[in-house]
Amino acid sequence: MPSLVSSTSQPARPSLWQNRNYVILFLSGVLLTVGGKVYELALPLILYTLSHHSAIVMTTMRAIEFLPNLLLALFIGVWVDRTNKKRFTLFVIAGQVGLLLLLFALYLFGTERLWIYYVAGFGLMALQYGYGNARFAIVKYALPRELLTAANANFSFVSTFVTIIGPAISGFLLMLTNLHNGLLVTAVAYIVSLLVLSRLPSSESTGRGQQKSSFWADLGEGWVALRTNHALWQITMLVIFLNAAAGMVDAISVFFAKDHLHLSTAMVGVILGAEGFGGLVGSRLVAWSRRTFGSGGALGLTILGLAICDVIPVFSNHVWPFALALFGIGFFSTIESVIIWTFRQETTPPELIGRVSGLTGSIFKLGMVWTILGSGWLATLAGTWTVYLAAGIGNLVMFVIFTRLPLRKLA
Repeated sequence: MPSLVSSTSQPARPSLWQNRNYVILFLSGVLLTVGGKVYELALPLILYTLSHHSAIVMTTMRAIEFLPNLLLALFIGVWVDRTNKKRFTLFVIAGQVGLLLLLFALYLFGTERLWIYYVAGFGLMALQYGYGNARFAIVKYALPRELLTAANANFSFVSTFVTIIGPAISGFLLMLTNLHNGLLVTAVAYIVSLLVLSRLPSSESTGRGQQKSSFWADLGEGWVALRTNHALWQITMLVIFLNAAAGMVDAISVFFAKDHLHLSTAMVGVILGAEGFGGLVGSRLVAWSRRTFGSGGALGLTILGLAICDVIPVFSNHVWPFALALFGIGFFSTIESVIIWTFRQETTPPELIGRVSGLTGSIFKLGMVWTILGSGWLATLAGTWTVYLAAGIGNLVMFVIFTRLPLRKLA
């Protein structure tokens, strides 16, 4: 049974960048993240126009995008552990390219419908989760334990850095051309990433002991590993509610910026970049926060920080307090996520990493679909500010519960 104490030593950067597998994954991740950010901005704006400015339609799309994690993540985890991870990553990225090109083609022929976006969004997120799980497993195999924090922090750095520059750049691009061109831009970025990932050595990206038992036996083995890791199990239960609150805020932010603050498309991208800037700062301070406060102390501070940031929009109708709130949300959520990801990698055997990641991925999202759907109705019936208030109260309750758990002493 894993101990509550985990390694937090920070490796020298040169050791990390000398690992060929990691460099390939990092470069391909940059391309996927850049393309993904263009898509993430284009999709809600397309739906905003197509649905005649409906908050319910936008939040429904966000809920549907989380369904694959809830319904399929545990099965994806078993497939990742049983298959060649290079071939698996190439397959899921190629599938995303196909769906994006299909959406663009349907737009060109004037046959786009809301239900088509719902189905495609589900498929895109299912494939994206498959890629993320496989990459998580490859990193576990490719790097020693002491390098995992730095590796995860660098992946987070890429995501948050692109969040800063991606929405602003794509916002101006989409404003000057056409929103649907964002789908094509994303597809091209994914194709280039596919070519980069093809350089990943197959012999180093395959798990051990694959397909020696039935699918359900493998899934059961992953469940036992998760339940006997008491610290990870407690974190998993906590994250259900933290993700539910985060999903509410994430789902309503674009609508709040457009409909409540009346920002232009380009300005929405700039303001949402504040969250990315906060995440960028947070990704550089993860190792320091673990050394200074311990993983438990840092997690507690991030939960409290998120509760405070969530309620800032409740008391202000101006752009800059909203940007400050987004900065704080990006900062605290990044530190929280990297600590959780790293602890899961550190305490899970390599041959079980896909299954444990899949199981926790499903459980993490148990509350998100319902709170995201509810946030759209709540915003429509009572005002957008009530969504932020509900998320802030939820995080505050989780902080109080956390202070009474053994996790607060996690090293």
